[in-house]
Amino acid sequence: MTDIANIMRTSAVIPVLVVHDVAQARPLAEALVAGGLKVLEVTMRTPVALDVIREMKLVPGAIVGAGTVVSTDQFEQVMDAGAEFIVSPGLSERLGERVVQSGVPFLPGVATAGDIMRGLEMGLTHFKFFPAETSGGLPALKALAAPFFQCRFCPTGGITEANAPDWLAFDPVLCVGGSWVTSGTLAEIEAKARSATALKR
Repeated sequence: MTDIANIMRTSAVIPVLVVHDVAQARPLAEALVAGGLKVLEVTMRTPVALDVIREMKLVPGAIVGAGTVVSTDQFEQVMDAGAEFIVSPGLSERLGERVVQSGVPFLPGVATAGDIMRGLEMGLTHFKFFPAETSGGLPALKALAAPFFQCRFCPTGGITEANAPDWLAFDPVLCVGGSWVTSGTLAEIEAKARSATALKR
């Protein structure tokens, strides 16, 4: 199993996927992977999310993780479904310690210095900055990253094709999470993925 740093460095953009129809899962994953985005975050926001993870895992080259994991029960469910990494919107001690103990790559959400300090106490140094734009945007992350120089980030929330290059130009940002690459026809999604893959870091 790879670590979260390698996963974050795989692609400049991690697609944040909210899939309501299992039948769409595999074609969507195939389009994204064909466009160069191999790391896929399937959010636990729909009743079919676990089945979506299972379907996307069948796509060669796809690295499929579970997003919006908020409890230890959900963690166990997504692991049974084959999730290869875990993303959560925040960081609680109970969930954080359970995931850390498992050794599964983990990207917990942080928005404050206290959040980051709690993560550091658990041995974590890689975080999702969420919700990025409404938490102060790039100026806020720059202010947070200064005292926490050892940390690396994946901003998510309000990231668009237009502002992604600004975030990616900041050294502590290894990748961004975005949903703009997931809309449209499969051909359009593949084209958006190619454009996202070409973004400079």
